[in-house]
Amino acid sequence: MSFSSVQFLFAFLPLAWAFYYLLPPRGRNAVLAVFSLVFILWAGWRGAAILLAFSAFNWAAGLLLERAAQKRALLAAAVVCNLAALGFFKYAGFVTQNIDALLPGTLPVLSVAMPLGISFYTFQGISYCVDAARGDIVPTRNPLRFFLYMAFFAHVSSGPILRWSDQEAALDPRGPARRVDAARFCHGIQRFTLGLAKKALLADPLGSVYGAVTSAPAQTMPAPVLFAGATAFFFQLYYDFSGYSDMAVGLGEMFGLTMPENFDYPYLSRTVGEFWRRWHMTLGAWFRRYLYFPMGGSRCSMGRTCLNLFVVFLCTGIWHGAAWQYVAFGVWHGILACIERLGLAKRLEKLPAWVSHVYLVAAVWIGFVFFGANGLRQALATLWGIITLQAGDAGMTLAPFVGPKEWLLFAAAVLLCGPLQVLFPRLRSWARDGRNPRPLTVALLAVLLFFSIVQVTAGNYQAFIYTQF
Repeated sequence: MSFSSVQFLFAFLPLAWAFYYLLPPRGRNAVLAVFSLVFILWAGWRGAAILLAFSAFNWAAGLLLERAAQKRALLAAAVVCNLAALGFFKYAGFVTQNIDALLPGTLPVLSVAMPLGISFYTFQGISYCVDAARGDIVPTRNPLRFFLYMAFFAHVSSGPILRWSDQEAALDPRGPARRVDAARFCHGIQRFTLGLAKKALLADPLGSVYGAVTSAPAQTMPAPVLFAGATAFFFQLYYDFSGYSDMAVGLGEMFGLTMPENFDYPYLSRTVGEFWRRWHMTLGAWFRRYLYFPMGGSRCSMGRTCLNLFVVFLCTGIWHGAAWQYVAFGVWHGILACIERLGLAKRLEKLPAWVSHVYLVAAVWIGFVFFGANGLRQALATLWGIITLQAGDAGMTLAPFVGPKEWLLFAAAVLLCGPLQVLFPRLRSWARDGRNPRPLTVALLAVLLFFSIVQVTAGNYQAFIYTQF
């Protein structure tokens, strides 16, 4: 169930509000837990069972780690179990398929359905166990609060990735951190509306452009069309993911659970390192805290530091998906991060800001060609077609794919991903910190909500007709 779906907007969310605020505070965690379970069940009962098993396992592991004498061995076992389960559900098909391609008949090719949100709640479970073993947190004895930490519907499907230490206070339904006044609730609605607008009015139309371009083999498309498609995905991914993150923050504020920020205008960055401190920030923080620093971080020799960076980015790519294009995505960013650490970053600092910014946008754009491609071959064919300025099939032109509306869409995407916020800093603070909105703000939000719902309902209606006929 998507946050931008009719079912969520007109049934799930209103019912969650009603039950949550009609019950006394002591029953509100139970309400959120039930609705979170329903949210997961919507994607299938197996996924819900797996999430319950993950939650029970990590909750029990945290309690054992608190009392264990040999914490290191128990922690290693907990981490291995989490990663093994993630590996089976997410990567078993990919691994067996590649083994079968090299050695036909050696292993059966597995086809395992990936549970909703497993990449996110696995990392939350690991961080909980590691923090418990380090003594950074006191493991909770309340299984309901832990389940809500793992499975709250605002973050379970698309993040952000949470730490127990940041959520513990708010998980007390009668604590001061959980209180929701009118200003906080309005702030939640504002963030949710802005995120919905990003998703419905920018990401989805940009996705349509990208879908049209990739509907035929890359070899048949002229270079301008390939470039337009890749650029559409470049912006679609940002508005889709950051829109979901904004909606998650907004939902959290409505129910008294503060979600961490996950995006900080990453396309304004000047280096790959800075980009990953602004893009999917909770994932980057997780890898730094639980992989990069334990490997030695930057306190090692230059060669070892570069190796640490490369391993982190390789794992980042693999975390995103079980396919070779995600491996290539991680390798590409790992190589760039190492080159920057070897001296490129310092040279970029001395250049005009626009030069380093162009470098970053080009580097990330190339990486997202791999990320969005339907296979590594398609990614390489797309890049080769653009580099060689291929003509494509006869009659193929840019006009059928990018018309006046699409040019306006591209212009809006460019302006709203950071440049406009730099020119008007109050716009940035308004989007992030708005409380007690003024009448003009309310009117603007109402307009955005109206057009977003129109877009959402039109898309759902078209999907319904398509599935029926």
